[in-house]
Amino acid sequence: MTTWAARRERVRYVIFEHDTPAAKAFDVALLVVILFSVLLVMLETVDQIERRYGTLLLVLEWIVTIFFTVEYVARLVTVRRPARYARSFFGLIDLLAILPVYLSLVLPGAQSLLVIRSLRLLRVFRVFKMAHWLSEANYLVRALRASSRKVVVFLIVVLLINIIVGSSMYLIEGPEHGFDSMFRGLYWSIVTMSTVGFGDIAPVTPPGQVMAAILMIIGYSVIAVPTGIVSAEVVGGRRQREVSCRGCGSAVHADTARFCDACGSSLRAEP
Repeated sequence: MTTWAARRERVRYVIFEHDTPAAKAFDVALLVVILFSVLLVMLETVDQIERRYGTLLLVLEWIVTIFFTVEYVARLVTVRRPARYARSFFGLIDLLAILPVYLSLVLPGAQSLLVIRSLRLLRVFRVFKMAHWLSEANYLVRALRASSRKVVVFLIVVLLINIIVGSSMYLIEGPEHGFDSMFRGLYWSIVTMSTVGFGDIAPVTPPGQVMAAILMIIGYSVIAVPTGIVSAEVVGGRRQREVSCRGCGSAVHADTARFCDACGSSLRAEP
């Protein structure tokens, strides 16, 4: 391996991996800068702070933007397939983290100030960069995908219950008690079953109140169902291992995988 290739591999390992002191230090530093950048965006929305410290906030914002720019370029340079990484979810998030500030340079003029300010608010996307090292979220994503059909069936059943109860409530209460359409009854049913209970509309007649009580009990009963479905998938899901692909930067693969699930590159260490 040439000197340049060795250096690139060391930089890639620090940026994409999480099991060395240098990589952990980089992750912590990145998290701190992300939170600091989001704090800057929030401070800029306070008029008193903006008027008094606007210049300082602008300088700090450019320092943060340069840091993220260097990090984005480093990610593109160190992976073997930079185009694939640039089109990936994390690659697009990295681009959104720096693009608004640079766009503000090419949109001059008083008439564009509002547009520029709106674009700069897109910098809050930087918080998604935290997912680079929050790899445990991958387990939740896989569990949601595996249980998606069960959750959809559950939601369909809940919707059918709400349609039946909502239409029945329309017949029981009627327009004189606020249920002036089946849509209003469906709205009330969803709000009641979810235990939110806005209170803007409520049954008055005894049969309607009985049905409302039954629906609230059902609501308490079904709240835990989606959680149980997803939890079962998390516990019984296939084991995964964390190893960063040199081709596209994808970090999590099947426990026995020898090639990247995203780009097909070998996951074995090079001699």
